[in-house]
Amino acid sequence: MAYFKEKNKALELRKDGLSYSQIKDILKIGKSTLSSWLKDYPLSKKRISELRDNNAVRIERFRETMKNKKDLRLKKVYNKQKNIIKSLSNREIFIAGLFLYWGEGAKRRVSGLTITNTDNSIINFFINWLNVCFKIPRNKIKIDLQLYNDMDIKKELTYWSKTLKIPLSQFSRPYIKKTASKDINHKGSFGHGTCSARIGDARLTETVLMSLKVITEKYH
Repeated sequence: MAYFKEKNKALELRKDGLSYSQIKDILKIGKSTLSSWLKDYPLSKKRISELRDNNAVRIERFRETMKNKKDLRLKKVYNKQKNIIKSLSNREIFIAGLFLYWGEGAKRRVSGLTITNTDNSIINFFINWLNVCFKIPRNKIKIDLQLYNDMDIKKELTYWSKTLKIPLSQFSRPYIKKTASKDINHKGSFGHGTCSARIGDARLTETVLMSLKVITEKYH
């Protein structure tokens, strides 16, 4: 709990225009931790010029320089890995899906498969996995959402429907979670609630769970 309070406070101070050094002095947080928390919250050039503390300006400029170097390095790594991965065979997709389900899927339910996440790319991969490996069409997939009472519910429903390419007729009524929290990141990293994609198929579930059992026994 203390970790999240400190992180939220750091984000609030950053949004108020404070420098790394100023936030560090207030919260007594290490520079490396602040760098991780605030990497997506750079100060504007105008705000940097407004800072009277030369040391603060130096730190902000150093942070920007290091960020640019990191972005360039990651771009090179990305292009290299993109060239290596290219396209995946159906067998590779099948195995990747098994490992995803092993980590993120519901394994106690024997009459169907369900995967839950806040990241739409994970949900989309699961849906594509079902289609490619088991010939399950999108019109068989059911969607459940957990949203927050301070969200625009209609807007979020539209977001998930367009992102997943699944009509709202396949969505159940969303669960609306009440919260009085003012935390900046209380909705999670992606800010669109939590999505569950499910398919009711007992035989398919047996296939997936037994495949996972084979993997489990191999590395037991």
